[in-house]
Amino acid sequence: MKVAPNVIFLFKDADGCGTAIADALQPNPNSTLKRLEDSFELSLECYGIKDRKASGNIVHFVDDNGLFQVSVLLLQIYDPPILACAINEVLASIAAENLSTMPTIVSPFIVTASKLKLENGSRVINNQVSLYGTQVGPETDIMQAISSKIQKPPSSLRIHHEPLACFLQLVRALKMPTYFLIGQAGQRLSHKTSGEEVICEIGELLASTLSLCFIRESITWNPTKTTRNNEEPWRALYG
Repeated sequence: MKVAPNVIFLFKDADGCGTAIADALQPNPNSTLKRLEDSFELSLECYGIKDRKASGNIVHFVDDNGLFQVSVLLLQIYDPPILACAINEVLASIAAENLSTMPTIVSPFIVTASKLKLENGSRVINNQVSLYGTQVGPETDIMQAISSKIQKPPSSLRIHHEPLACFLQLVRALKMPTYFLIGQAGQRLSHKTSGEEVICEIGELLASTLSLCFIRESITWNPTKTTRNNEEPWRALYG
């Protein structure tokens, strides 16, 4: 999979956060970059999975010379264990095609405060939008530019989010330079103000760092609302 030197890796999550960020990223009005959209499908048969493929969409921002400047990859979300297989196949495909110039991957994740805990087990109680960043692998110019604008997470912070944990392990194994953006959206991601604010904060940070434009008005975001009907069955035992 041929990509630009800088890749924004998003997930097509149920709440639509990844899609909202991808759709709102556009070329600057005064730039010559063009936005090219495409889709991809990668076989998962090597993992013994014959009925599913790693699929998604990819957007390239291309200059006048036809060179990719930024790529935005939006991978369909899957349940484990297919999730790990799909992520690994996409990352391996990127690494294999770009060996001479390994791209820098920037991967945003938006989580609720309930998934952020300190080492002592207590939750991080914060209704304000917070954005943390941390890197894996050698530092690149883009990593340095982003990290200068946001804070590192507290050393005692633990994030309970399976796609992030899976992604982290795989980029480490493949030795791909990766920068993780972790956005905290208060106690409930479905809360419109909190969710949209963290989406915009991430999008505007990415746009300003990568010479793109983030258009708030183009956000179409429909978060899922957690109800007793779609919670795990065992929770019903506790009222």
